[in-house]
Amino acid sequence: MLLRLGGALTAAATLSPMLAQPLAHAIGPSSQFRFGVLNLGASNRRQGALRRLAWEVTKRTAIDIDINPIEMALNGKSLAQSPFLVLSGDREFAIPSNKEISALRQFLTFGGFLLIDSGEGATDGAFDGSVRQLLDQIFPRPQKNLELVSQDHVLYKSFYLINRPLGRLAISPTLEAVVRDDRAVVVYSHNDLLGAWMRDDLGNYEYSCEPGGERQREFAFRVGINLVMYALCLDYKSDQVHVPAILKRRRWRPTDGAKVESVD
Repeated sequence: MLLRLGGALTAAATLSPMLAQPLAHAIGPSSQFRFGVLNLGASNRRQGALRRLAWEVTKRTAIDIDINPIEMALNGKSLAQSPFLVLSGDREFAIPSNKEISALRQFLTFGGFLLIDSGEGATDGAFDGSVRQLLDQIFPRPQKNLELVSQDHVLYKSFYLINRPLGRLAISPTLEAVVRDDRAVVVYSHNDLLGAWMRDDLGNYEYSCEPGGERQREFAFRVGINLVMYALCLDYKSDQVHVPAILKRRRWRPTDGAKVESVD
C-alpha cells in the first residue's frame, strides 16, 4: 500500500533532486492540501468550483485543506506546490513546450495527479482532441494512454461508493485514466464536474445539473471527494482489512467466507 501525506507529493525522498528542495519548502508547517489549476488556454478554469469542492472536503473529511486553489506554471518549482492539478476547458488549447511537457511528465511520474474535466458537453470535441494530443506528448506511444476505468476500481470507493461519475452532465458512463505502475496518474471526466460544483458570487449554483438535478449535483461532489482521497491515499480501500466495512455499507453479507450475495 502506498500512502501519501496530506499536502505533499509522495515523500521528498522519492522525488527527483529537482523537485525535492521546492517540495520541502512547499509543505510548510501546516501541510495543507490545495488544488493546483493548470492554465493552458482552455478557457473554462472555474476556480470558484474548486473552492466549493475544497469546502465540501473540509466538511466531510479530515483532510486539512486550503480552499483557495493556486495557478500553476509548468516547471518543477511551481508543480511541487500541490499534488493535485486540475485542467478544465471547453475548447481547443495549445500544447505546451517540450520543456513544460517534461516537467509535467516528471510531476506525474513521481507521485502527482492530474484531473482533466471537459465542459464541452461532448466526448469528441476540440477540447477532447487537445487532451489526447497532450497525453500523447506526455506519455509517447507505444505505451497505452487513456483507458476506461472499470466499475470495480478503487476510484469508485475511495470514500463514497458510487456507480457513475456524474457531473453537471451525464453523457459518459465512466471515467478514463492514464495508468502507470498500477496508479491512475491522470483521470479524465467528460461530464463537467466543475460545472456541477460552480457557484456564483451570491452563493447560488451557476449551472443546473442535467438530467438529475440537485441529486446529481450531490453525486458530482462525491466523485470529486473520491478523487481527492484517491490522489492522497491511492489504494488503501483495496486492502483486505476494509472489505467488511465496504460490504456492510453495500448491505452485502459474506456467506461462506468466499461467496458474497446481495441482500438488496
